[in-house]
Amino acid sequence: MPLSARTTRTYFLLALFLALRAFGNLSLAWGTKHMPETLAADPLVYIRSMLHPGIALGVAMLIVALLVRLALLSLADLSFILPMTAIGYVLAALLGRVFLHEDVSPQRWLAVTLIFAGAALVSSTPQATSGKVEGAK
Repeated sequence: MPLSARTTRTYFLLALFLALRAFGNLSLAWGTKHMPETLAADPLVYIRSMLHPGIALGVAMLIVALLVRLALLSLADLSFILPMTAIGYVLAALLGRVFLHEDVSPQRWLAVTLIFAGAALVSSTPQATSGKVEGAK
């Protein structure tokens, strides 16, 4: 059975959101690890860090991800979107391991597996809101 245009758009935006958030966070992490000074209590250090290309790219990607999330919430139920976006934690662990060479413990992999299983369970339920929210005009 073919997917409706709304369902296709929802899954496209979901994939876009996940990619933007995962790679935005990766970019932020990479950029902060390559800063000459440690980010601490000095607000000027944070302002200077925004000029680092990796950090600037990460911030831009996360801003776009927020806008995509707004679009997603207009298409589908919150109870569908939020668990599905938790797949981003799976991507974060994978990207951290592959690109940042982080040591991911077996307990973290187990947690990632549980998150993925929960998202898979949620994805098997209908995602589109059937009507307007009560009280909305």
